[in-house]
Amino acid sequence: MTNSQEFTKAAPIIHTLNEAGYEAYFVGGAVRDLLLNLPIHDVDIATSAYPAEVQALFPRHFDVGLDHGTIMVWFEGESYEITTYRVDSDYSDSRRPDHVEFTPNLKEDLARRDFTMNAMAYHPESGLVDPFGGENDAKNKIIRCVGEPMQRFQEDALRIVRGFRFVSV
Repeated sequence: MTNSQEFTKAAPIIHTLNEAGYEAYFVGGAVRDLLLNLPIHDVDIATSAYPAEVQALFPRHFDVGLDHGTIMVWFEGESYEITTYRVDSDYSDSRRPDHVEFTPNLKEDLARRDFTMNAMAYHPESGLVDPFGGENDAKNKIIRCVGEPMQRFQEDALRIVRGFRFVSV
């Protein structure tokens, strides 16, 4: 896998978090799109750092989802969403978890995601982390849920629509 321009621009954020003693990876759709040689529209980062630790490392930030561990960092003229690794509780509204718990474990964070192709992480030095076979699914144009499909769709009904959108493209 080669670095895209978007990942190269964001790599110093990963490096800053790593130098401070935290894990950090590119995650989600940007990793999927990199594997599929598609344009990357936004780069998201997941980290073992807690929100206050991210805020301390990156003074130019906006709190966009603090309850869910998400900080928007402004770096080199671009904004990057940085989210603490987490596990989700129940979804009583079929859209968002009632609360989240932070975890130090990347695989636990990836396990809460919708589809295998979105449950991958990439580090510029150590490479791809793909515990659910997302790379193979993406390359073979298979849309598969992480875990039990009915549970994923009951947690967040919008995932059904996202699945149809992926099928269309």
